Amino acid sequence: MQTGQRRLARFFFYGHLWVGILFTVLLLVIGVTGILLNHKVALGLMPEVDNSAIDDVRNALPLSAIVDRSDTAILAELGDLPELDRIDVRLGSGLAKVSYRDDANHEVTLDLSTGEILEIGKRNDIFLEKLHSGEIFGEGWILLSDAAAVGLLALLISGYWLWLFPRWRHRDKRGASR
Repeated sequence: MQTGQRRLARFFFYGHLWVGILFTVLLLVIGVTGILLNHKVALGLMPEVDNSAIDDVRNALPLSAIVDRSDTAILAELGDLPELDRIDVRLGSGLAKVSYRDDANHEVTLDLSTGEILEIGKRNDIFLEKLHSGEIFGEGWILLSDAAAVGLLALLISGYWLWLFPRWRHRDKRGASR
């Protein structure tokens, strides 16, 4: 084997080893939380409400009315008004989900046409989403999730190299002996 090929093989071997060691825990957390998030409805981590679709967005209440009704409902439920986090409008379900930033991640689900409160509940999947993205440790930690993705790509590339390189080398030896 040529010296350059040996160096490259050694580089990929040790690179694969150390990237794997460094990112194992992070990749396990991202993988497990990703699986749980894919099945959050079945696991009961997210309240799911049945409703009929809205035929035209012009028939929906304005966002200000949705927020007012949601704020009134959450204030009655908690006795306090947490900071508004986001509004998820789902035309296909005819729903608006208004999420709040409190310790329990409360969410109010309303009918888009009537403004009727359909559900007030806790979003137990928010913790998993923030852990999955790294956001739970602060916004700067989201880059750690990106680093894990780069690490995973490095593991895939080096793993394929480590798997294919001996086969190529073995094939070259057989070809040279003929």
